[in-house]
Amino acid sequence: MNKLKSYKIFTNKILLSFLFVGILILCRQTTSAQNKDPWVQYIPSAERSNGKHIVLIGGDEEYRSEQSLPMLAKIFTEHHGFRTTVLFSINPQTGFVDPDFQQNIPGLELLETADLMIIATRFRELPDEQMKHIHNYLFAGKPLIGLRTATHAFHYSRNPDNKYAKYGYKSTVQGWEGGFGKRILGENWVNHHGVHGKQGTRALVNGLENSPVLRGVNDIWTSTDVYGIKSLPFNTNVLLWGQITDGMNPLATGVWQKSIMPVAWIRTYLSESGKAGRVFTTTMGAATDFLSEDLRRLIVNAAFWAVGLEKNIPEKCNVDFVGKYEPAMFGMDGFQKSKKPEDFK
Repeated sequence: MNKLKSYKIFTNKILLSFLFVGILILCRQTTSAQNKDPWVQYIPSAERSNGKHIVLIGGDEEYRSEQSLPMLAKIFTEHHGFRTTVLFSINPQTGFVDPDFQQNIPGLELLETADLMIIATRFRELPDEQMKHIHNYLFAGKPLIGLRTATHAFHYSRNPDNKYAKYGYKSTVQGWEGGFGKRILGENWVNHHGVHGKQGTRALVNGLENSPVLRGVNDIWTSTDVYGIKSLPFNTNVLLWGQITDGMNPLATGVWQKSIMPVAWIRTYLSESGKAGRVFTTTMGAATDFLSEDLRRLIVNAAFWAVGLEKNIPEKCNVDFVGKYEPAMFGMDGFQKSKKPEDFK
C-alpha cells in the first residue's frame, strides 16, 4: 500500500508540473498577443536598405487603404530598400481594423523616426496625444505624400474648438483656411467632378515628361472618378490632368463635355516653423486604382523625390506585387470585418 500511495503522489506531482508549464505557456502566448503592436512593419535586408523609413497612415471608410497601403509598403521594402510601417484605424474595444472608427490610429509616434509620411485618411478626429505627432512632423517641415481622401484627411465635428481643429477640412482659422488639405497638400475636398461609381479617370501627362516623378509613367486609368479642384497654390506643378471616362473600364471613351482637372501635383509647403517640405498629392488612390502598374510607379517615384533621392529613380522602377493583391471594390462599409493588422501583412 505504501508503494502504491507513493506512486500516486509521484504521478500527481508530474501531472501538476505539466499543468503548471502549460498554464505558463498559455499566459506567455496571451501576453504576447495582447502586446503585439497594432501596426505592420517591413524591414529590408542590410544590403538593400537605403536608410529611409516611410510611415504609411490608413483610415478611410470607402477606398480600402487598409488593403492598398500594406501592398505599397511591401513594394517599397522588397524592391527599393525602404523600411516601412503601416498604421491602421483601430477600434480600441475590439482591437480590429475598423475604418469607420475615426478617433484612433495607434503608432503615430513612429513619425518621429520617419523620413516620409504617406497619408490616406478621411475625416479623422484623433485624440491630442496622437494628433500631436502629425503636427510635430509637419512643424519640422518633413515631406509627405497625400492619396485620394487625404485632401479631407481630418474633420473636427465633435470638438470644433480643439487646438488641432485647424487641420479639419472645414477650418476657417486664419492661415489654415481649408485645413490640412488646402494648406499642406494644396487643395481640400471640393466635389466629385465625375459621376461617382459610374465614371473613371484617364490620366493625361502635363508636358512635364522630364520630371523624375513621371519617369516610366505612361498609362494610368483608374476606376475612381475625377475629383473637383477649385484652385491650387502658385508654387504647384501639375504633373497629371484627369479626364473623365464614360464608364469604369480602361477602354471607356473620354467625356470631353466636362473639363479636365489636376489629379497629381507636386509643391513645397511652408510649415509654421518656417521650414519647407516637399509634397506630392494625387486624388487617385483607391485600392482598386493600384491595379494600374503606372500608378504604383508614380507613387514610388514620388517617394524617392520627396526624400531627396530623385537621382536614384530608374527609367522604369520595379513595382511588381509582392505576393497576392486582390483589392475589394470601393464603397462604404466594404471593409473586411474582424481583421487585425497582421492579417493584412
